[in-house]
Amino acid sequence: MSAESSDGASKRVVVLGCGYVGLELGRQLTATGHDVVGVRRSDAGLEAIESAGFEAVRADVTDASSLASVPDADWLVFAASSGGRDAEAAQRVFVDGQRTALSAFFGRDDPPERYVYTSSTGVYGDHDGDWVDEGTEIRPTTEKTRVLAEAERVARATPREYGVEGTVARFAGLYGPDRYRLERYLEGPVTEGYLNMVHRDDAAGAIAYLLETGQGRDEVVLVVDDEPAEKWAFADWLADECGVDWPPKRTKQERLDAGDLSEAARRRILTSKRCSNARLRELGYELEFPDYRSGYAAAVERYRERTR
Repeated sequence: MSAESSDGASKRVVVLGCGYVGLELGRQLTATGHDVVGVRRSDAGLEAIESAGFEAVRADVTDASSLASVPDADWLVFAASSGGRDAEAAQRVFVDGQRTALSAFFGRDDPPERYVYTSSTGVYGDHDGDWVDEGTEIRPTTEKTRVLAEAERVARATPREYGVEGTVARFAGLYGPDRYRLERYLEGPVTEGYLNMVHRDDAAGAIAYLLETGQGRDEVVLVVDDEPAEKWAFADWLADECGVDWPPKRTKQERLDAGDLSEAARRRILTSKRCSNARLRELGYELEFPDYRSGYAAAVERYRERTR
């Protein structure tokens, strides 16, 4: 769901790290009349932005001098990937790179009026399957998720120094075009636990909505669909829809006993929570894909066509 900006004016939007969600965000904001600039480092990234229909600029959030080539922004979105799973990469991009970018843009004569940082529900850590929301204490359990928690603090504290209220959009697991990963669940084995998910189009749509309505200022907003999915039930539903046998299952203990997990992966297996989108709903955002059944419908149809 999209809307005109709260003051009715077209805005210049700069999306730093314009990847999977950023490309869709750019498409949506361009469609509603905004001037979008996507920022990436690689040739392939720049080509993807241009193919999506908006302006591409080469720059690196960790390099202040390169950011000088990026136009001023009314709305600034930080959606960069760390490019790796380790905490060192996350620190370099999400904390240090974010600080560099904020200094570069807010230090200008015409600084942004809005800032949105995209984060992850990984910061919650383990809540033993209980429901979590924006008021729930975060319990990062790995070095990387501790870095992610620090990056959220930077995203809210630093803009305040310039008189701007930042927004943290805390994404659940992203899926959608090119990221359905059907085979993972159809072939198994599937380890028990909960899946908290959001379709790419709703991840982008929620950011566009918060920007255009002026809501979520100085807030963390959890961006997740209506229904946390129990993995075994999700896998069986998917198998039924695709017309194949249910995949093999394993308990968490069986997965742990296999002995082939890194410490970080082990901690992820032991992490359990159900994420609530009550605040996002309260703000007025209407999900295009409120659950996995609607979100996976297109992928299931393509699978059926491919395997007929």
